[in-house]
Amino acid sequence: MCTSFPGATAVSEVSIYHWPGLDGAAGGSPHLHTASTEAYVVQQGTGRLETLDSRGFTTTALAPGTVVWFTPGTVHRAINDSGDLRVLVVMQNAGLPENGDAVMTFPPEHLVDVETYSRAASLQSKNADGGDAAAEAAARRRRDLALEGYLELKAAVLESGVAALADFHASAARLVSAKTAGWRDLLSGGAERQAVVTGKQLESLESMESFYLQDARTTMGERKTRRIYGMCGRIQAWELSETAIVGT
Repeated sequence: MCTSFPGATAVSEVSIYHWPGLDGAAGGSPHLHTASTEAYVVQQGTGRLETLDSRGFTTTALAPGTVVWFTPGTVHRAINDSGDLRVLVVMQNAGLPENGDAVMTFPPEHLVDVETYSRAASLQSKNADGGDAAAEAAARRRRDLALEGYLELKAAVLESGVAALADFHASAARLVSAKTAGWRDLLSGGAERQAVVTGKQLESLESMESFYLQDARTTMGERKTRRIYGMCGRIQAWELSETAIVGT
């Protein structure tokens, strides 16, 4: 019985960083996803989503009620104009984003190989006992490095067009290529499995069989009071609850 979010998606709540960046705008670490579409559902605050994709550079206003999504290869940067921008994030292919399908826009010298990139992307602080202050400092360092590369990439796109993204896209593919075997296992147990189950359900309905409907169930997600430092902001996720759903 499937107990994951519908369509093998992942859902989290992200409070976009309010730290000012190199250009004065507050926000997170620009990056792209190599194999997952991402969606923002804005819950509170206002801001902007800057993107570099097949259309070049675009900006989308973010306000409560806004829903925007972007496909793999879209370089995106969330900007927190109001200071309290919070979004519900829905990610395609649950498991892939959590296992490294994102690549941040570090300057080219940090994209040469997996080891070099991993050092730049790590949130481990030299002061392992520094607690939240050390974790925040590491996240800000990583954000600033990604923003440095992003601003260069953005300037190149504005000057030369979308062809300026080719080198970064090639670097991203090279950096994640060794992970794809594990991703295939996640895909077969997630989105592919759910698609197969739906296909079998349609076959049952076509022949007017309803036996599978007797296995219907309700699953509860529990919000843990744990916010981690992500790329765009502080992330709050939901996990399956051990609390039973009680009938009335």
